[in-house]
Amino acid sequence: MFTLPDLPYAYSSLEPFIDEETMHVHHDKHHASYVKNLNDLLTGHEDLLNMDVNDLLVDLRKVPEDIRQKVKNNAGGVANHNMFWTIMSGNPTTEARSPSGSLKNEIEKTFGSFEAFQEKFSAMALGHFGSGWAWVVVNKSKNMSLEIVDTTNQDSPFSISSMYTPILCLDVWEHAYYLKYKNMRADYIEAWWNVVNWTEVDKRFQSVALNK
Repeated sequence: MFTLPDLPYAYSSLEPFIDEETMHVHHDKHHASYVKNLNDLLTGHEDLLNMDVNDLLVDLRKVPEDIRQKVKNNAGGVANHNMFWTIMSGNPTTEARSPSGSLKNEIEKTFGSFEAFQEKFSAMALGHFGSGWAWVVVNKSKNMSLEIVDTTNQDSPFSISSMYTPILCLDVWEHAYYLKYKNMRADYIEAWWNVVNWTEVDKRFQSVALNK
């Protein structure tokens, strides 16, 4: 069975950038619904219920065709949110947050500078039409290079390519920001940079490099 993980911080910990009410609705309602739906869909398929959700998304051919699309949608919602909570850090400060070490070097090599990277990622998130996600992925088929991609609805990079490993994500569904920012997605994106947990993102980057 898939389970709803607790947030790694208090619901109010991302204030003032992401409000407590949004976090309750987003985690307790939306994320919880994806978990319940996925478990309900896979009732009777114990082998699939015991899989890691990311592995399930990589190999959806194991899922019966009549429920495959619904499983993809809900497994994506589970996996995407599982990651989203962890790449944010509670109790943000007013100091600028940025990566360090090998991740910083890779970002600068790929995009020219951290500021250029932020600009490109923000543009991808802002320009995404409708509901979806913006991602930074490591492309294992291209010398472990970093790429910025977007996905529609709850699609996951794991479903696009088994060569993609995501290390950073931003939810741009309206439920992620509408209570505080209304239709101002740009303001939400700008605020979100203040809560990125670069220690976690770097750990994910290092893990991909070690297992290439």
